[in-house]
Amino acid sequence: MKKLLFSFLLIGFTLQAQTNLPDVSLTNLEGKKIAIKNEFAEKDKLYVFSFWATWCTPCISELDEFNEIQEDWKKEINFEIIAVSIDDSRTQKRVKPLISGKGWEFQILLDSNQDLKRALSIVNVPYTMVVKNGEIVHIQNGYVPGSEDVLFEKLKSLK
Repeated sequence: MKKLLFSFLLIGFTLQAQTNLPDVSLTNLEGKKIAIKNEFAEKDKLYVFSFWATWCTPCISELDEFNEIQEDWKKEINFEIIAVSIDDSRTQKRVKPLISGKGWEFQILLDSNQDLKRALSIVNVPYTMVVKNGEIVHIQNGYVPGSEDVLFEKLKSLK
């Protein structure tokens, strides 16, 4: 019983600690440092962070779908998609060619040391989170076709 109570308390503290964006900097594809906490704090704009990797088929499927529907969504919602690659130094060289081939039209950030992933206690990708006013307001873990519809309804309720 004590272990169960401790687990709930630990989970509660972990969730509490993750309500705001951490003070972490990542690089974009041009090598520019982007301070996550400062860059994505525009008032009343929704930011959809999609954590992905080149070796993750469901991640790529989710980002393909986001690329297809984002213009339609932007007619109703003020939002931006930020795709955060967690590829390490061994697989990071595949990121640019994959993006070029896919024609994805959203901001790509590289978390090659997995600093942001670690700060948010992300275990598996795909992992999608919605941020509003610097606060994490929704998390969606995993992807199956149709998950984007659930996300869209959530975004509409947050606008």
